[in-house]
Order: sequence, then structure tokens, then C-alpha cells
Amino acid sequence: MSKQTAKSRDGAAPRSPDLITHLHSLARNLWWSWNPPAQRVFEELSPLLWENSNHNPVAVLAEVSESELTARLGDKAFFDRVVHAVATFQEYMRQTPVVRREHTHIGKNDLVAYFCAEFGFHECLPFYSGGLGILAGDHVKSASDLAIPFVGIGLFYRQGYFQQKVDQNGMQVEHYPSTNPATVPVELVTNKAGKPVLCNVAIGNSIVYFQGWKVEVGRSTVYLLDTDVPNNDTDFRGLTGLAYGGDMNTRIRQEIVLGIGGVRFIRALGLSPTVFHMNEGHAAFLTLELLREQLDRGERKSAAEKKVRGQCIFTTHTPVPAGHDRFPTDLFEFTMKPYAEAMELTIADLMAYGNIPGEKDPGEFTMTVLGLKLSRGANGVSRIHGEVSREMWKDLYPSLRTSAVPIGYITNGVHIPTWASRTSWDFWERHNSHGWKEHLHDEKFWHHVADPTIVSDEELWSLRYQLRRQMLEFLRTRAARQMTVGAVTGHDALYHLFSFDALTIGYARRFAPYKRAPLIFSNLQRAIDLFNDPQRPLQLIFAGKAHPRDSDGKAFLRKIIEITKDHPFHGKVVFVENYDMNVARTLVSGCDVWLNTPRRPLEASGTSGEKIAINLGLHCSILDGWWAEAYNGKNGWAFGAKSDEGMTQEEIDKRDADALYTVLSKDLIPAFYDTDKSGIPKKWIARVRSALQTIIPVYNTHRMVMEYSRKYYFPGKQ
Repeated sequence: MSKQTAKSRDGAAPRSPDLITHLHSLARNLWWSWNPPAQRVFEELSPLLWENSNHNPVAVLAEVSESELTARLGDKAFFDRVVHAVATFQEYMRQTPVVRREHTHIGKNDLVAYFCAEFGFHECLPFYSGGLGILAGDHVKSASDLAIPFVGIGLFYRQGYFQQKVDQNGMQVEHYPSTNPATVPVELVTNKAGKPVLCNVAIGNSIVYFQGWKVEVGRSTVYLLDTDVPNNDTDFRGLTGLAYGGDMNTRIRQEIVLGIGGVRFIRALGLSPTVFHMNEGHAAFLTLELLREQLDRGERKSAAEKKVRGQCIFTTHTPVPAGHDRFPTDLFEFTMKPYAEAMELTIADLMAYGNIPGEKDPGEFTMTVLGLKLSRGANGVSRIHGEVSREMWKDLYPSLRTSAVPIGYITNGVHIPTWASRTSWDFWERHNSHGWKEHLHDEKFWHHVADPTIVSDEELWSLRYQLRRQMLEFLRTRAARQMTVGAVTGHDALYHLFSFDALTIGYARRFAPYKRAPLIFSNLQRAIDLFNDPQRPLQLIFAGKAHPRDSDGKAFLRKIIEITKDHPFHGKVVFVENYDMNVARTLVSGCDVWLNTPRRPLEASGTSGEKIAINLGLHCSILDGWWAEAYNGKNGWAFGAKSDEGMTQEEIDKRDADALYTVLSKDLIPAFYDTDKSGIPKKWIARVRSALQTIIPVYNTHRMVMEYSRKYYFPGKQ
């Protein structure tokens, strides 16, 4: 942007065409998704369009003419806000952050290629189903903030995961609206002639073509592959339509496009990654494409395998064997035969990459085994999950003791700026200028911030009230539109749903049986006593989706719906439909407590509870995943036991439920309601300060991406 354009005006007409061009460029880079001042610019243009488009600046600008934009820029205050947003973005894109300059071992030609089946960047891009995608999106954003050389590969799901409704019987109903690429911040990848860059893969006897959509995420770029092109038959045009849709046949086809197709697309763009990071087994076929490349160069099989391992790392997120993709021999043979032939290998040779040595009748090809065999490094996503993964896959390494199995761990984090509400963002900006965003991984900084002489108890408690009100008003508005189940609805909801003074707990995640959503209602009488105490009221918000084919998960969701309608809980427990990043951001900012109730050790990491600390919320959870590492007795609450040895599942559930009731009644609820003469709950605020000091600087994706860089991306260059 020219200096003339950036200047505030003294009555003269601005260089609006330049500024409008820059504004359109800003809208197409997701940097705005974690920078509220930029979001406000687009919202100010049309609050209605901003809300109805799920906060999509591209959709807003498509409906605002250049004449209107030019006229709006005649307002000096708005003009200056646009100039500031654009200038801040351009400075971000130019600068090299201090933390990146510390990574002097990163070479000029180094490039990380990060493959994942889903990416959750923002609610206006519905290409994610849950935690794996949200983690991937946060990973990309921190790679951008840290200026790590980084490119992502995923799939372009035109119908996304699904939109959720709950019918009168409490049954989840799935809807699959289609995304029009022209209305979202993506761009078709084209060649010099302006034609789509097309690549192809073999799937059985068919050739399947795909194009790519570019998503700019700050300094990082992600390419989403799409088979909906005229070159394909109808069946294959819809192959990438749904996230985790269809049967096993669809799954292996999607994973061929993701892994093998992803490598081919990268090559077509002229990119030469030095590291290929497989985020879960869905992308593991990329190793076979890298192997084919080496064999085509004349490398012997053993040498080719070694070179592939030298380029690849693998992250597993799944703590149970049933959760790993497995394909039967006949399906694998039919689908992958072209690749065996291209590499002059037998199907048995190819199958061996996905089998555990010594299996008498493998019968299945396991994607995680493939990823582990052809990677130089592998990790789980928390300390406990690393231990579980070493035990799960120890048969791959029969000569090693379990503790020596080469699967480490890097505990997941979250991208703090993405999950700070606008109000929280403004709060930290006022108190720390821009320092808080540049010191997300700095423990000394957050110890300083948490000092009462820097931010008073009164200020923290005031922010907590403000965030709770904003969330409850959001819920009241949704309930007025019949979007909240088990609550006062319609016009009455605007005035009577929930209390702004009551302790508010949030529970929002995928509805899977092991997550035990109904645990707090295991003993109905004890639950009724908690929720109906007039002196210490309690209210609970549920949200989340069950996988369309998970009947047990749907049954758990239906049970929660029934509870919300029961008289003792009606109006005190609600379920919010259609959980997405917008709902998640609202809940993690507004809830006083985030509840997590999984069966140990099935929560690989469970990062949702990491998102609340920046918004002054507290975590209450089983000691599993990240919380087993973070909990110090002062920064939240834990319940349950560390060992379940010798107990049945029913006994474990009862014990954990009893422990939860005890923590709530004896410690958590009193800490919220026991206040001093000024109305400040001192014990509660002390825990908030401890959470700020111990959670924010450690359990964030800046620390996580830096750890990947040191351990796996660029290990021999320290």
C-alpha cells in the first residue's frame, strides 16, 4: 500500500481503489481469523452479512459494491481502521518474528509438508469434523506465526462433515449443504495459462483426476485436493465431497488422493519438501509415492526405503486399535495393484508395509503400521498417549523392550489467539499492549502478567462476568430461533434462559461412548441436588456431534437431550445444536468451567480445555491426555484415580462419577460462591492466576510447533 494511501486524509478523497484492492487481498488470507481488529472491519461493512455468512469476509465483500466501499471509506474513522488492519497484515507478512530468528538451524531450502485429512481453520470453511482438524488448523497458524517454512495438504470437502439438527425425539439429523468455492476464502490453483493444475492417481482400474484449492493462512499455504472435475466419472467427482463419508471403499480412495495425490500435486507446483509430516494414518500412502519416486530413480528397494524414512515423520492421535484405518486384503489388492506394478513389487510386498512382522494371517493392511515403518520419527500427542502407543505397537519392534519402542510424544496445544474471544483479546491488549501475542510460550511473561499488581482481582472477575453474559446472550438468541434444546425457547428465551450470576459449566466435544457425556447424571439424586441448590445454582451447556454411523454415540446424545427436558434439569441443562468453531469459541470464552469426563487412557490429548485459560476459565477433568501433565492442584480440578487395575468398567464409571460429585460439591462450587466483602471469590481467582501461569505458556501450538521443529522437522541442524 502506498504511503499516500495509508495516510489519514484532511478532507481529500482517499486512494480508495488501492485500499479496496488490499482489503480484498486481506479477506482471502485467513490471518484475519485470529485478528479481531481485521474482523471488525468486515463486520462493520455489513453486520447482517457477516453473521449470515458465518463470519466470512469474502461473502461480505461480494455483496458490497465498489461504489459503496468507496463511499464508506469517506468516513475518516472507518478509513483509518481499514488502513490499520491492512498495514498490520502487511507488516506481519514482511517481518521475521524473533522466535523464528532463533531457529538459525532452519536452512534456506527447508520446507515442511504437513498432510492431514481435515483442517479446521474457521467456521466459514466447514472442512473439518472435530479435534484432529482443529489441531491441524491451529498447527498451521502457529507455523505461520513462527515463520516455519510450511505447506499443508488436505481434501476439499464440498459437503463438509455435516450440519446437525435434533428432532422432536432427540435424534440427531444430518444435513450436507454444499460449499461454493467462489464464496469462501480459497483460490483455485491454476497454471500460467490460467487453467486448473490437474493431477491424477490410479484407483484400481480407473484414473482419477483432481485439482487443488489454495488456502492462505498467514505466511503458510494449504492446498485442498478436489476430485469434482469434468474429467472424472460421476462416482469419482463426488469422492472428496464428504469428510469421513461413505464406506471403506470410499475411505481408501480418499486416502490415495490425499497421500499419493498430495505428493504429486506438490511436485506439480515445483515444491521439494525436506520433511513430510503425516498427521494420523489417513495420509500414510504418501510414503508409497515417495518410495515409487526413489525406485524410479534406480534406487534399490532397501536404499529407497531408507531415503523415504529420512524424509518422513508420523503422528498418531488414536489410543485404541479399532480407531486405526485397516483395509482388507482383497480391497487393498484391487485398489493398489497399479502401484505394485509401477514399483515392480508384488501385492504381498506392498501388503507387508502395512502388516506387523510375524502375524500368521495379517488379513488387513494397517495405515498406521505403514506410517511407522517408513518414518524416521513418530510421536503420540501426550505423555500418556505416547506410553499407550508404545504398548500398542510394540510387536512392530520385537527386539526392543516396550519402553524403547521409537514412538515419542509431543503434547498437543492450541493456537491461543484463535481461541481468545474478542473481549479477551481487547482485555490483554489493554494490559499488555502487543506483548501477550509475542510471548505465548514465555513462562516468565505469564508469571508477570498473573501478578495482582499488573491485573487486579476486580479486573479479572469483571472480565469473567462480561464473557459469561456475552455467551448467555448468544445462547438466548439461538434459543429464540429454536436452536437450543431443553431450554426456554422463543421470545421468552431472550429474557429468561439461564442466569448471568450462576456457575456455568461447558461440555462440548464429539459424542463418543468413551467420552462419557452423561457421567454427571450417573446418580440422578446427587445431580438433582447440585442443580437445584437455590443458594449455589449450577447450569450446564452441552454441544457436540455424534458420527453419523456411531449408534452408541447417538444414543448418548439422545440421553443428554432427554435429561435437558426433565423437570429437575429443564432450563438448567441445555444442548446447543450444530457445534462448530463459532459455538466452540463462544463456549470456551463464556463458561466458567470446562468439563472433561473420558475413560482413561482413551483421551489422546483432549485440547478443548486448553482454550479456556486465556478467557479466565478453569478446567475440571479426569487425569488423562494433556491434563495429566498440566494439573498441579492449583490451576483447576481433577477427579478420578490414576489406576483402574482390577476394576470393571461399571465400577470405574461409578467411582469417577462419585469423585466428580465430591469435587463439585466440596471444592469447585464453594470456590465460585465464597466471596469477600467486595464480591470477589478469592480462591477462584487464585486458581485463574495459576492457570494463566502454567497453561498458556506451555499448552499452545507455538510451543508444540517449536518442539516438532527441534525433535522432528530439523533435528540434526541444532
